[in-house]
Amino acid sequence: MKKTNPATLPPCLTLGDIKVFSLSDGTIRLDGGAMFGVVPRALWSKTNPPDDKNRVLTAINPMLIQTEGKNILVETGMGDRWDEKRREIFVIKREENLTKSLASLGLTPEDVDIVINTHLHFDHAGGNTVEGPSGGLRAAFPGARYIVQSGELACALEPNERTRASYRPGDFMAIKEGRRFDLVERGEVGAETEAAEGVFIFRTGGHNSDIQLVKITGGGRTAIFLSDIMPMSAHINYPYIAAYDLFPLETLRVKKALIKKAAAEQRYLFFYHDPNLRCATVSLSEKGKPILKKLF
Repeated sequence: MKKTNPATLPPCLTLGDIKVFSLSDGTIRLDGGAMFGVVPRALWSKTNPPDDKNRVLTAINPMLIQTEGKNILVETGMGDRWDEKRREIFVIKREENLTKSLASLGLTPEDVDIVINTHLHFDHAGGNTVEGPSGGLRAAFPGARYIVQSGELACALEPNERTRASYRPGDFMAIKEGRRFDLVERGEVGAETEAAEGVFIFRTGGHNSDIQLVKITGGGRTAIFLSDIMPMSAHINYPYIAAYDLFPLETLRVKKALIKKAAAEQRYLFFYHDPNLRCATVSLSEKGKPILKKLF
């Protein structure tokens, strides 16, 4: 482990003895209509202005949790295995990247003990693997176990016409073949599995059938990593549901439940894709409208 530089440390939330860092793996641009679904462009463009190709700026913000001497990485970002054509399509910018974020904390990929993939889409699991010195792909975090829902891996292995574009076999086949996955068998929606002290995962459905979110509890407070259930802060508004979601009405149900509990208990909410707001609390107006208060 290298020395840290306090001036370059990523934003951090402390929950008792647990530290939660919001890291960066750069930015991409995704179609605004796909990101906001049935909401008209005239509305979502006020908070997320598109470029001339209707693409909105989208951050990639993995999370690092430190608890009981373990380093737990939530999502591995885009990774760097992209050809020039797709770099142009997605406007991939990775001057800020996961390796640098870890290095700012004095960490290398070898220091990561657990990787949690909320799901295996390319913008969440693209950094799972890297090219090995003798060719082929290997685990990017060689000492880590990778936790994912068994149903999600099954869907990634046999995608359909709707989902195929979201999965890249290179992001997970080397992990599967190396027997590095810790698969969580599908249970009841919302049922929690403890990944480490104070760190829990729970399946929600919505974005796809087996997406899992992360709950961190310590010091009497709780934080939720929202993944693609609410990818950006604008998605705190109930109608804002991405067209990418396979089960949008389930996403709506999950959003309402998460926001209601977060408001009642002053939980911290972490947004994976927001370029301007990574962590916030939420309250409800007299009419029940969610209102965010930015932490960082």
